[in-house]
Amino acid sequence: MNRSILLGRLTKDVEMRYTQNGTAICTFTLAVDRRFKRDGEPDADFLNIVVWSKLAELCAQYLKKGRQAAVEGRIQTRNYENNEGRRIYVTEIVAENVTFIGGHGDSGNSNGNGGQGQQPSGNQGGRRSGGSFNDNPFADDQRPIDISDDDLPF
Repeated sequence: MNRSILLGRLTKDVEMRYTQNGTAICTFTLAVDRRFKRDGEPDADFLNIVVWSKLAELCAQYLKKGRQAAVEGRIQTRNYENNEGRRIYVTEIVAENVTFIGGHGDSGNSNGNGGQGQQPSGNQGGRRSGGSFNDNPFADDQRPIDISDDDLPF
């Protein structure tokens, strides 16, 4: 099983580009704090994140340097030969779901929980397509759902 769930802050703005056939791809680096400190100082890992398609466009729109994000995806390794003929190995996280957390005073990017919670998210795998937070028909709805016991899967 190849699954990674990360929570961290962007170290710089998202880099957005498109493939030759027009597919969006964005990359960014996520600083993820380590659980233990080294020599009494906080330590972090800086992980390269790759996001594809519509989710990449959403990330480019909403994520900026310093913004906190949760990333769910898989670890991928690849290698290539550089201009000097040396083999270069790269390890990165291919995001399948990105949740934009908090806000730095960005207007329109809060969900009513003081900026702490899920905002527009999506994934490449097709289970959810990205979109605005208001696309969720159950958002901020505290009413009970009328459902019969026969409709429950358990």
